[in-house]
Amino acid sequence: MRTIKQIHSAKYSPIEDLITYSPLPSHSVDYIDPFIALNHHGPQRFIPENNGLPFGPHPHRGIETVTFILSGEISHADSRGNNNLIRAGGIQWITAGSGLIHSETSSEEFKEKGGDLEIIQLWINLPSKFKMSPPKYKGLQKEQIPSLNQDDQRVKINLISGNWDHQKGPVQTLTDILMTTINFKSEGQLTLIVPKEHNVFFYLVRGSLKVNDNTVNKLNLVEFNFDHEVINVKAEKDSALLFGHATPFKEPVVVGGPFVMNTEKEIEQAYQDFYTGKMGQWV
Repeated sequence: MRTIKQIHSAKYSPIEDLITYSPLPSHSVDYIDPFIALNHHGPQRFIPENNGLPFGPHPHRGIETVTFILSGEISHADSRGNNNLIRAGGIQWITAGSGLIHSETSSEEFKEKGGDLEIIQLWINLPSKFKMSPPKYKGLQKEQIPSLNQDDQRVKINLISGNWDHQKGPVQTLTDILMTTINFKSEGQLTLIVPKEHNVFFYLVRGSLKVNDNTVNKLNLVEFNFDHEVINVKAEKDSALLFGHATPFKEPVVVGGPFVMNTEKEIEQAYQDFYTGKMGQWV
C-alpha cells in the first residue's frame, strides 16, 4: 500500500465573518505539486440580511481554481462575460491561464434570506507551457456531474475530471488531473489506484476514515509517498472526501497574491498586466 508521508491539520483562518480552514499551505507543507492551496469555508448558517461571500472582483493568472459547493450557493461573474449561479452539489472550474478578473459572491436572495453555506476552493497550478493559455470557465450543477456507486451503494464517487471505470469526467483539463468528491456511508470501503508517479490530493471534509490502517479525521490533508499504487479506505462514520491526483510538474513555484508563476519577474509582469487592463475590465 502507498504509505502516508504526513497528515496536515487545517488551520482556522477566518475571512471577515466567514469560517475558513486552510490545510494548504500550512506550517508543515507549502504545496503538493501541482496542488497549491485549499480554503474550506464553513459549514455555517448565515442569518437573513447578511453580507454573503466576501470575494469581490480580483484577478488570477497561472492557475486553475476549482470550487466545490457543498451547501448553499455561489454567484460567479468574470471579465470574460461569464455569469453563473452554482448551487449545492455543483462545482466551477476556472482556468485562469493568462489572466482574468472574477468575483465569487452570494445572490441577492441568499443575502436577504440567509441559509447554510459550505464551499471549498482548490488552487491547481498550471505548468509553464500552459500558464499563458486562454482563460476559460466551466460551471456544473449537481445533476451534470456523473456519480459512480461502489460497495453496495455505501460509496458514491462524483467524477469531475479524469477517468474512472471507463467513465470520463465532464471537465476537460489541460493536464492529467483526476478530481472527485467521494461520499462514504459508515463502513463503506474503497480501493483507490493511483499511478505511482502521481501526487495525491486527499482532504477529509467531514467524518473519519481508516486510510491504509491509519485513522484520518475531518479537516486533515493526507500527504503520501511515491511507493505504491494502492490506497485502501474504510469509513469509520459517514464521511466526505476530496480526492484527486496528478503528475507533479517539478517546476519553480512563485506565489504572488492571486498569481502563481515560475519567477518573480513573471509575478511583476502579472501585476503590471492587471493594472493596465490586459486581464480585462471590470464594469
